[in-house]
Amino acid sequence: MEDSAGVPAKSRFMNARASGNRAYVPTDLEHIANVLTHALSVIPSLIGMFLLLQRSDDKWKFISGIVYGTALVALFFISTFFHYVFYTRKFRSLKEILHMCDRAIIYIFIAASYTPWLLLKEAERNFWTRNLSWIVWTMAVLGIVYQYYFHERYKTLETLFYLIIGITPGYAWFYVREKSGLWELCIGGLVYITGVMFFKCDGRIPCAHAIWHLFVNIGATFHFYAVYTHLINAGDQSKEIMS
Repeated sequence: MEDSAGVPAKSRFMNARASGNRAYVPTDLEHIANVLTHALSVIPSLIGMFLLLQRSDDKWKFISGIVYGTALVALFFISTFFHYVFYTRKFRSLKEILHMCDRAIIYIFIAASYTPWLLLKEAERNFWTRNLSWIVWTMAVLGIVYQYYFHERYKTLETLFYLIIGITPGYAWFYVREKSGLWELCIGGLVYITGVMFFKCDGRIPCAHAIWHLFVNIGATFHFYAVYTHLINAGDQSKEIMS
């Protein structure tokens, strides 16, 4: 089906799927959707970080708030900035740097999302819980190194790495003694995992990447609520450090 100008109607909403290791080129509509869907979360994430720090009444809560809050803001800001520069079709070198940063911040965000739980939740002491903090952050660093050397080369493998670092630490929750917030944590994780299906559907589903952004927004909302309600603002809790 074509419009009056002879342009396939579908092309207004979605371009052809990228071949090989080439990056997908969004339509103007997709570019705008990619920018707006995460731009809408920049200010709420800043407010969220402020609330975390405002309610932090001890050292470990403050550290947790700084790490998690900073990663939350960085995730949405870098994503918005990258997609805006991509949309302008200018500053090619900056766009490539921001693209790598956009992917790398996901590893940092996953590790930072676990950090408040690792610092503030009491758990049974064993090898896994004692070492999980450095294991999670080591995985994040390795993911960033991989991203630097193999950017856009093995896209399926890259997605698999995100899933591994996001799911593997969940095993530790079998050893957590006090389970409040666990359901919100699990729901948020399931939202992220569901959204990954759209992350890999550029060229198959119009605005697939923007839909992925919306899943990230929702997942981050569940996780922020859990951290703020059950960890930072939970009053006097046992805080045995798991690292």
